[in-house]
Amino acid sequence: MLPVTNPHPAFALTRASHVSIAVTDLERSRDFYRDVIGLVVTEETDDAVYLRGLEEAAHHSLVLERADEAKALHVGLRVRTDDDIVAAERFFRENDIEHRRVERAHQGPTIQFRDAVGTHIELTSSMDVVPRMMQRYDTFVAGAPQRIDHYQCVTHDVQKATDFWTGLGMRMSEYTAKDGTDELWGTWMEIKGNTHDLVFTNGRGPRLHHFAFAVPDGSSLIHAADVAGALGFGDEIDRGPGRHGISNALFLYLRDPDQHRVELFNTHYQFIDLETPPIRWDVTDPRRAQLWGMPASNRWFFEASEFPDEPVEEPLLQATPQTLEQYLGVH
Repeated sequence: MLPVTNPHPAFALTRASHVSIAVTDLERSRDFYRDVIGLVVTEETDDAVYLRGLEEAAHHSLVLERADEAKALHVGLRVRTDDDIVAAERFFRENDIEHRRVERAHQGPTIQFRDAVGTHIELTSSMDVVPRMMQRYDTFVAGAPQRIDHYQCVTHDVQKATDFWTGLGMRMSEYTAKDGTDELWGTWMEIKGNTHDLVFTNGRGPRLHHFAFAVPDGSSLIHAADVAGALGFGDEIDRGPGRHGISNALFLYLRDPDQHRVELFNTHYQFIDLETPPIRWDVTDPRRAQLWGMPASNRWFFEASEFPDEPVEEPLLQATPQTLEQYLGVH
């Protein structure tokens, strides 16, 4: 069943904001995201590195935390004001959603909670402000990522995840369904006026599939791929360059030293007007994921980063998209 967006949610979400991941070699991961991806290092401590895109005035959009085991820690969203943090706490209490107020460096009031399918979420209302680097063209390297844009998470129950987030005001721009039905395999949901801030796809979950940064243009993807190859990370190009049918985005996916997946992308469209319906795709339609070229590999579809102390459940829906291995077996 297609979800209905709540036009008056309990608190105001504004955008995808920041992501925290645990890495086993902090210095090597810092070098990867600075030199291969092209992010700006805002600050380093003994146990963490804070990075941001060139366009971003917020202190960080990616936090690397030193750990013994690689994990996805939190997917971060912004709310509009401090009052929205208070309203979120009230909503969570009234709906028996476990949550906690935490102190996070360089962030204003912050809450951590698990959504309806176990995704680890962090909400904050503000961050320390730092200089934008978007006109420091002399510092642009690799893909020159400008800003964080969205996350894709894997879940065992796409319908439940989508109902939860549309209940908090997100709108579904596109969706993938089991052929001939509206049984949801994947949903692309937005709050900032383009095609997605948060995506859920069917699979073993909860897990973080990838986080994505917008780059200036298509040639930035090619340059990022060249830099990855030159620095010895060519084998870590997980998918692309290519163009998605869903969102119309040009894309390049890479894996970091701990195999967390990051996407660089460009060119998805506006989704602002309320009368615009979501676009539907059959799960077996290869154009939804790859408008041209061959489909993604098994590892792109089935590997993702787990959250700490969170059990992974098997998917409710059995509908498998075509993989590269299947395609080559047929052709």
